[in-house]
Amino acid sequence: MTLKRLKVVSIFGMFILCFLIHFLYNWFPNALFSIFFPVNESIWEHMKMMTSSILIWSVLEYFLFKKFRINHNNFALSVLLEVTLSIIIFLIIYLPIYHFTGSVFVLNLIVLFISLYFVNVISYYILNLRPLHKEILGIAGIILVYIIMGILTYNPPFNYIFLDTVENKYGINIYEV
Repeated sequence: MTLKRLKVVSIFGMFILCFLIHFLYNWFPNALFSIFFPVNESIWEHMKMMTSSILIWSVLEYFLFKKFRINHNNFALSVLLEVTLSIIIFLIIYLPIYHFTGSVFVLNLIVLFISLYFVNVISYYILNLRPLHKEILGIAGIILVYIIMGILTYNPPFNYIFLDTVENKYGINIYEV
């Protein structure tokens, strides 16, 4: 298996993993899961679904790199960029569509897939770069992203991105509108 082939598999693996991750907090509600998995149906909480699928898949991907002896560099930095850029890319594509159509399940899936495609392409190029020796920066960045997600889960801004339109509440469903 080559790096390119593995990144193609990763797009689909992450996409499928999103479906499982969507429901994990509902199945096992606890403080740890609230940081990594969506606690409501807000746009922001679904960013956790995407980023956690990337993080979980990346752990599997790391072992696949070893198993298939795939040369790569800058793994943690690549994962950090995948996690952060997935949020940015998704929101840039999704928010204009959301303003015109509202939440349409099929469009949501298409935007999710496109976002995962782009971050895997970017990851492919980062993994092919010469070693940048910034792995500790990548690990620290991933931890920081999840600290921010945890804070925003428990203390969300009163903004439509953080509003659970199903329950009409913010955050971990403790702030009613």
